[in-house]
Amino acid sequence: MSLNDASSQVDQAFTRKSLRGQTYENTFGGATSFLRRRYTKDLNGVDIAVTGVPFDQAVTNRTGTRLGPRAIREASALQTADAPYGWGYDPMEALDIIDYGDLAFDYAMVPEFPGRLTDHIRTILAADVASVVLGGDHYISFPILKAYAEKYGPMSLLQFDAHTDTWEDDNMERIDHGTMFYKAIKLGLIDPARSVQVGIRTTVPDPMGMNIIDAREVHERGPVEAAKKIRAILGDHPTYLSFDIDGLDPAFAPGTGTPVWGGLSSGQVSIILRDLAGINIKGGDIVEVSPPFDTTGATAIAGAHVAMALICLLGWDKRDR
Repeated sequence: MSLNDASSQVDQAFTRKSLRGQTYENTFGGATSFLRRRYTKDLNGVDIAVTGVPFDQAVTNRTGTRLGPRAIREASALQTADAPYGWGYDPMEALDIIDYGDLAFDYAMVPEFPGRLTDHIRTILAADVASVVLGGDHYISFPILKAYAEKYGPMSLLQFDAHTDTWEDDNMERIDHGTMFYKAIKLGLIDPARSVQVGIRTTVPDPMGMNIIDAREVHERGPVEAAKKIRAILGDHPTYLSFDIDGLDPAFAPGTGTPVWGGLSSGQVSIILRDLAGINIKGGDIVEVSPPFDTTGATAIAGAHVAMALICLLGWDKRDR
């Protein structure tokens, strides 16, 4: 395989014969599945299913996250021909990864959405496949966690974010991107004592027992120490990783609905995620990418790299098979 293959390879999202392997086709053309993986609903023999949830109900400020999955897929075309730097293995060669496509839902029937998303993830997990979800506003983590908690019990949550999303809200029917982890803790989907929120830099009325590594701590002590602290909190407990793109500073990810200054850099996050290799991660999401507010595409590029890191973490124990 080499760049010469770009002269004959195209639309590998549909034409590739194997679920594994790097892809050499022109980055500016072709069907843009995530990492040019095959689009399929067949979960047989699959390790990881990447799926999009283009849901945008109520972000704090700027709408547009329904376009996040499409933008992240497009940005991922830059990553398909090389192993991710610094991980020591190529998940595209070691793992059977598919693009499972997007969740289908009626945008005009919002109350039906949570159940549809939980069922969507249940189907993936029932096949013993891990999910990497491209969002979508951050509310989507709540219906996803319902499916994960059914399979694994109360999860450790590893959340990168500017906000804790634990504002009080006892109406479980409300669809709100800022209260879903309050509800998840109340319903026993998350074990807060074995969970950690990283990059927080907004006032927290009640942390609800969650461990917080705020942005200042990361800046002062460094990403290596942050990763050590995260590992100590999570232990070997089944973990769900949720990455809100506003965990990054707006200088690195301006395309989000809730930008907050003083955040993490992409370099800090890349070190933290790499140093977490070996944690007991079961799935994850990358949310709040809002392409209309970033014409450079930098936010979607960051989202694609976070999704790749999620895949690397999920495949860590399978890298040598």
